[in-house]
Formats: sequence, structure tokens, C-alpha cells
Amino acid sequence: MLSVHSCPIGQPGGRDTGGMNVYIRELATALGRRGHSVDIFTRAHDSRDAEWEYLAPGVRLVHIRAGAVEEMGKLTQYNHLREFDRNLQAFCRTDGVSYDLVHSHYWLSGEIGTHLAAEWGVPHIFAFHTVGAAKDALGLGEPEPALRLLTEQEIVLACNHIITGTDKEKASVLHHHCHAAGKVSIVPCGVDLELFRPIDKDRARQKLGLTAAPMALYVGRLDKLKGINRLIEAMSLVSVPDCRLTVIGGDEHAKTALGRLKQQAIDLGISGRVDFVGMVPQRELPLYYSAADVVAVPSYSETFGMVALEAVACGVPVVSADVGAARLIIKEGSGAVTPGNEPALMASALDEWLRREVVNRDALHNSVKGFGWDAIAELAVSVYQTVLSQNMVEAISDG
Repeated sequence: MLSVHSCPIGQPGGRDTGGMNVYIRELATALGRRGHSVDIFTRAHDSRDAEWEYLAPGVRLVHIRAGAVEEMGKLTQYNHLREFDRNLQAFCRTDGVSYDLVHSHYWLSGEIGTHLAAEWGVPHIFAFHTVGAAKDALGLGEPEPALRLLTEQEIVLACNHIITGTDKEKASVLHHHCHAAGKVSIVPCGVDLELFRPIDKDRARQKLGLTAAPMALYVGRLDKLKGINRLIEAMSLVSVPDCRLTVIGGDEHAKTALGRLKQQAIDLGISGRVDFVGMVPQRELPLYYSAADVVAVPSYSETFGMVALEAVACGVPVVSADVGAARLIIKEGSGAVTPGNEPALMASALDEWLRREVVNRDALHNSVKGFGWDAIAELAVSVYQTVLSQNMVEAISDG
């Protein structure tokens, strides 16, 4: 299998390094454990990176030069897609490798995946992760470029199959892309159950240098779509004395958003109770989850909601807007799902969980055991096999 991903693979919480990167890396690693060979192709963005490296047995991460070896925005990357395609194919010829299928992620990589699949005569499976037209419909931030919307339409028409993370995302794809009918399967996101598991709350707080004050936690990007401003307003309405909000996320591209959020906290009179800690390596996230009394997901939209899954796996309740897989992950006793992210609604739900003294963290962890990456990889392989079988039948018929 080949996985095409044109953005950097990095720590979650940055401008272009969210849950999609975790999904790609962890799914590939789980496929490797099952004996499959996977190459992940991404654009070279750091001169310190080797041309390729093993992420896990059977799984390579390959950095392909396309434009300057530096960080760049998505539309700038689009201008270098032909070079990316050309250099990727040159690598494959030199390496002597061939693939049974292409699995691409996001619209930039989807265009590459469409061309590679046609060139090599193999099936192409595409994952939106976010649907451009659906994002536009929310009316948050700048409109998506017409180039993205057109490209997504072309990818849907050309690809063999589409994978989404939830029923809601599938419905969104079918609503905005009627040509996808009959070729959409659901493969949820997963969680590393060995990494994300309960740690004693007092021990976690001691390691992080945190006080015993009731604590809510936010993990994610600092953009408007994630609703972090709604959460900060909700915290100003929470009645639990001395409660704190810890915010994880935001890279060098988020300075303007960070300044705006800090000013909001000042204006609401809670700046002394909101801590912005910036990016945190994924391996350290279980400490922060375990230190929290509750994790908040105030997003306007999520394709899945990996933060909620990681939090519950760490045995921590979640208060989430009704987005992504929230109702699938959050059950009775593991948090609350609010109809939207209206601050008063979020504050009321947060109040309850910040006051709750006893939570069976092991029970919460066990409630999401079905989302382990090996189980998710099995679902993905089932989709791959179905698509490969269909492609073989079509090839025989055409012959």
C-alpha cells in the first residue's frame, strides 16, 4: 500500500499537524504489524530529515522534494504538486517498489493519488478528513479556495472508494458530493491503548507541577473552527471556585490567535485561571489528560474527534459539543454531549464534572477498547480487500 500525504507529519496542535497526521501514522503502523508494507510520502520541509526512515517495521516515511525545503501554506504547496508527483515516481523507479493501492489523505494529496493510481493501474482510496464545502457552510473564517472545492469534486469522481470516520462525515460527503453514492465506507479513528491509559491524577499533577485546583483541559489547534473562544467564555461562567483551564496547542503560526484568546481571558477577568502551554509532544499528552478533571471539546465541527477518544482512554470524562463521534465515544458516566458549543451549555456540563470527586478511570479506559488501532486496521484492510477485488473484476471485464 502507498499512503500519500503532502503536509508535514508532526506533533498535533499545529496549523497543519492535527489528528489526520496521527491517523496516518498509527494506521500505517498497525498495518505494518499485520504484515503489510506501507510507504507514506510527504513533502520534504526540514533539511535535517533523511530522505526516508522507518517509522515501524514495514512502514517507511519518505520525504519528497517539491519546492523549497521549508514550511509552506497549502495553496503554495499546490503550485509544487507536479514536482512532488514527478519526484515521487522517480523515487519509486530507483527503489524498485510497486504498490497494490493508493490511499491518499486531504485534497492536495488526493490530486496526486488520482494521477498515481491512473498511471500505475491500481485502485485509489481517498479520505477527506474535512470536506471543503461543509467547512464553508459553517461560515467560520476565510472561505475555502474555489480550487479546493473543484479539486475535491474531481477526486470524488475519479477515486475508487472513500473512507470517512463517522456516519456524520459520510452523510456530509454524500450531501456535498452526490457522485460518492455507493462508494463510501466508515473506518473510525483509533487510539494507542498502551500510550493513552490512566495515570494517577495526583502523580500526573506532581510531574507537571500543577496545583490541586479543579482543572479543565483543551487540546487542539487555536483556530475558530475548534471553538476555543467559546470554551474560554464558558469558563468565565463556571461556578466551581478556583477552577483552571489548561490550553494545549498552537505553534508559531498561531501567534495572532493566541494573542486574541489571551485578551479575551483578560476581558472576562479569568486570565489568572487560564494557562496556555503551547505544543506538547504526543507522548506527554497522557500526563496532561490524567491531570485533568475533565476535557472539553467545544468544536463547531469535527470529522471524528480524536481528543475525546484519547481523553476517555486515559480515564478522563469529556464534555463535548455534538460533533464527530462524540456520541459514540462518550457514554453515561464518561462525560456529557451538549447540543452545541453555546458557552452557558458548556459551563453547566463542565460544572458537574469539575465537582465530581469519584470517577472510575479504568472503566472509562475499558469503554473504548474497541477503538484500538489493530481493530481499526482490520476494518481498513477489509475495505482495501473489497476495493482490490472489485478492481480485479473490472479489469477482467474490460479485458
